[in-house]
Amino acid sequence: MRKERSGDSVAYERFLRDLAAYLRHIVRYRLHNFGLNSDETEDVVQEVLIAIHTRRDQWNADRPLMPWLNAIVRYKVIDAARRLRKESRGRVDLEEEQWGSLPADDQNGVELSQGDIERLLSDLPAGQQSVARAMGIEGISASETAARLGMKENAVRVAFHRALQKLMATASGENNDTRERARDHAHR
Repeated sequence: MRKERSGDSVAYERFLRDLAAYLRHIVRYRLHNFGLNSDETEDVVQEVLIAIHTRRDQWNADRPLMPWLNAIVRYKVIDAARRLRKESRGRVDLEEEQWGSLPADDQNGVELSQGDIERLLSDLPAGQQSVARAMGIEGISASETAARLGMKENAVRVAFHRALQKLMATASGENNDTRERARDHAHR
């Protein structure tokens, strides 16, 4: 860090690379202690590295580096633990193919018209509508939807799952009406 201040970018890159390896062990251990899956380790490590890089001018070069680094790590891990716990309450882990097949899964043999679909979607909150339209109607992936809507991929998956739950609950209450309309339409 001191060499970075004197303009030695090679030393700074080496420092960040070595620090990242060290952080992976620390973050994985701390996430495990919070009872969380260590799959998020790399994301948290990257958040820590970004925080260190953007706040490097706040470190006092006359003081030891490790307490300053450890404080950043501690706060970033706590923030990540809070976020991950919140996300995990509504999280459903499915493969990309499974997510893509959910809207097409017609368990009741009822075919909905575009008008029925639009009416059902309009009952959803705006964020869930956007996600449901992108993934369910347009068929784009969760990662593409996240990029388009400026959301995290996990948040997109949660929103899509919640939207599907609401849509299925609403649609199942209307199945009898929809079946009758479909039969009437077929007989015409």
